Amino acid sequence: MKFLDQAKIYVRSGDGGAGCVSFRREKFIEYGGPDGGDGGRGGDVWVEAVANLNTLIDYRYQQHFKAQNGIPGMGRLRSGPGGRSVTMKVPIGTQIMDEFNETVLHDLTEPGQRVLLARGGDGGFGNDHFKSSTNRAPRQSSPGWPGVEMWVWLRLKLIADAGLVGMPNAGKSTFLAASSAARPKIADYPFTTLKPQLGVVGVDEKEFVLADLPGLIEGASDGVGLGHRFLGHVERTRVILHLIDGTAEDVAENYAVVRQELEDYGGGLTDKPEIIGLNKTDALLDEEIEEKRAALAEISGQDPEDIHLLSGVTGRGVLDLCRRLYGVIDRAKEDEKAASEHIPYQP
Repeated sequence: MKFLDQAKIYVRSGDGGAGCVSFRREKFIEYGGPDGGDGGRGGDVWVEAVANLNTLIDYRYQQHFKAQNGIPGMGRLRSGPGGRSVTMKVPIGTQIMDEFNETVLHDLTEPGQRVLLARGGDGGFGNDHFKSSTNRAPRQSSPGWPGVEMWVWLRLKLIADAGLVGMPNAGKSTFLAASSAARPKIADYPFTTLKPQLGVVGVDEKEFVLADLPGLIEGASDGVGLGHRFLGHVERTRVILHLIDGTAEDVAENYAVVRQELEDYGGGLTDKPEIIGLNKTDALLDEEIEEKRAALAEISGQDPEDIHLLSGVTGRGVLDLCRRLYGVIDRAKEDEKAASEHIPYQP
């Protein structure tokens, strides 16, 4: 299945049905009076987050969603039935943006969460509604209210516990394959990964979700390369795993480039906990490893022992790093839970 994380769609709720002008006409009943029914209410447009989706590809082939109009009222005080509503199913983590893709209207982060995107119009009144002691035979009715129409953007931000970032060919896909059951495409050329990949990492009978994003290059936050489009998926992660290609000539520069792009993008990405991994150490001598480890520690401000030495091919350091990732994720969840329990009540 193809991955799509943005789609522009048109939605329209149903118009309300018109009221009816009718009079009761029966034998031996001279003054039957008005008996026109009210119109039915137009259908709504709902959006629901479901757990078994991870792409918006369905909205590439269908961009228009219209609810049914309400049915007009009828004689003998029969009100028209309401129009059928439309429910659009989207992946968890989908944001609904305005027409200009600037303002967030709704954010669906929980399975089963539903929001009313466009409310249907109310039905009109039949002439029975207008009768009174001074107007016993009204010949008036009201039309139904129109529905709501709008263009909106659907933007998916994958919900993962940890985000995997780095320059192209840093070995992110290899690490994902070594740490989880995911099988992303792996090759010896840049930009092998063209879309985010999710993998469930199991460590000590516990699990967390790791997202592998396409490689970042200088200028990514301004639209250069592929990674800029997918940086939004990192916003929901609790920790960032920054992989550095150990075979690169200047690992410190590679680290600085990616960190600058995260800062330029914004969204609080640089405020998230960061774990650095020096990858592809199987292709380096011990002297080179220590030299590049020290360079990364100096530019990142971390202790050299905190820079993990990794090899996705041989599996070196993968398990220890996954344990550390889970520890950070677990503490973040506990902090979020504690913060939610101490939110003051606001009537």
